[in-house]
Amino acid sequence: MNDDQSGLELRSLIRREGELELSFAQVARPEPGPGDVVVQLQAAPINPSDLGLLIGAADLGTARAMGEGAGTVVTATVPPPLMRSMAGRLDQSMPVGNEGAGKVVQAGSATEAQALLGRTVAIAGGATYSQYRKLRAADCLPLPEGTSAQDGASSFVNPLTALGMVETMRMEGHSALVHTAAASNLGQMLNRICLADGVALVNIVRSAEQAALLRDAGAAHVCDSSAPDFMATLVEALKATAATLAFDAIGGGKLAGQILSGMEQAESGTAPYSRYGSTVHKQVYIYGGLDTRPTELARSFGFAWGVGGWLLTPFLQKAGAAKVAALRERVAAELKTTFASRYTKVISLTDMLKLDNLHAYNRRATGEKYLVDPSLG
Repeated sequence: MNDDQSGLELRSLIRREGELELSFAQVARPEPGPGDVVVQLQAAPINPSDLGLLIGAADLGTARAMGEGAGTVVTATVPPPLMRSMAGRLDQSMPVGNEGAGKVVQAGSATEAQALLGRTVAIAGGATYSQYRKLRAADCLPLPEGTSAQDGASSFVNPLTALGMVETMRMEGHSALVHTAAASNLGQMLNRICLADGVALVNIVRSAEQAALLRDAGAAHVCDSSAPDFMATLVEALKATAATLAFDAIGGGKLAGQILSGMEQAESGTAPYSRYGSTVHKQVYIYGGLDTRPTELARSFGFAWGVGGWLLTPFLQKAGAAKVAALRERVAAELKTTFASRYTKVISLTDMLKLDNLHAYNRRATGEKYLVDPSLG
C-alpha cells in the first residue's frame, strides 16, 4: 500500500459544482524538526465531529464508489439549498480526523522529542485518518506503560468534552447536569465522572434498552424520551437533582424545549408566584446535531432561560492552559476506567470508503462506534 517514504491520507473535497469527493492521497512521509515527532497512526475513532468534515452537507443516498483499495473514490451530491453552508471549503482537498493514537517512529533532535521515540502516544489536531502524522512533541500525550493505541485513541474529544461539561457547570454556578444521548460512549463517560465526583446527573436516552444499560452502570436518574411518561419522569428527576444546566447532543426537534419546560415545572412552587416564571436561570447548551431538524421551543418556561451552542475548543481556550493540563492528566490516568471507549468494529483506512461501512458509521447510532486502524494493510 505504501513504502517507508510515503503514506496514505484520507481527503474530503466539495466541488463548486455541488459534489462531494472522498479519496486517498499518497503523501510524502513528514520529516520532523528538532522538537517534532512522527507518529505512525494505529487507531483513530470516527466521531460525529469527524463526519461533519468528512461528509459535509452531502446526501449519502446519492453516494457512488469507483475503484478499490487506495484507489477508491466516492462521490455524492450536495443538495443545492445546503451549498451555502459549504462556501468556506469549496474546491479544497481537506484531510480528516480529529484524534487518534499510535507509535512514535521518528523524532527530532530535541530532548523532549527523543524521549518519545518508540512510545505510544495519543494525538489531536486533525489529519488522523492518515498513516503518518507529524506533531510537536509537546502536543502529544504519552500513554501509560501497557496502554494500547486503541485504549488511547479516544483520549481527547469525548473525555475532554465530558469533563468540560462538568467544569462548565461549576464555572457558571450550577449544581447538577442534564445530558441527552446519554447511552453514547461520551454519555457513559459523563455518568462515570459524575458518580466519581458526586455530581447529580439526569441521563436522557432514546430507548428502554439504553435506559437499562445506564441503570446497570449505576445511573440514578434515567429518562427514556420514547416512553409515554417521559415528561413526568423528567420533572421528577429535575426536582430530585435541582439540575438547571443541560447539554443536548440531539439539537433538533422539541427536546431542548422540553428540558427547559421540565426545569420550570421542577422550580414551580419553590418560590412566590410570578407571571414571568421562575427567576432561577435555566440553560441548555446544544453541542451536537443528531437530529438535523430545526430546534423547536414552546415558550412554557418563563423568561430566565437560555439556549446556546457549546463546543470543546472554545471551552478549552476559556479554561486556560493549567486547567487543560490537569484535565489531560486525569484522562491519561483513567484511560482504562472512567474514559474507556468501546467500539463496534475496527476497520482499515481504505475500508472507510466501502459504501456499507460509510453508511453504517454515518448513522451515528448510539452504541455503534467505529475505529480506524491506518496501520492495517
